[in-house]
Amino acid sequence: MDILNRSQEAARRFNPDAKIRLMRTPSGVQAALTDRSEPGDEAVPVGEMTLYVEPGLEGLLDVQEPHDRLVLRPYGSAPNIRGEH
Repeated sequence: MDILNRSQEAARRFNPDAKIRLMRTPSGVQAALTDRSEPGDEAVPVGEMTLYVEPGLEGLLDVQEPHDRLVLRPYGSAPNIRGEH
């Protein structure tokens, strides 16, 4: 996911240990920057970055317009096709 990769790269300029943590919110899924995992988090390699994922989150992480909102779709869902801007 290009959006997450760019966010992590920017954060690592200030903190080389910065990673993205995915967690539940009342409205879906949120990505937050952190330098450590929480108890029970799974470290998931994605390309050249590692995401910390809250226990119990499963599925396809996708981006929904407007405002690049993160959503978690069930396994087997087709990803959104995003056009180049």
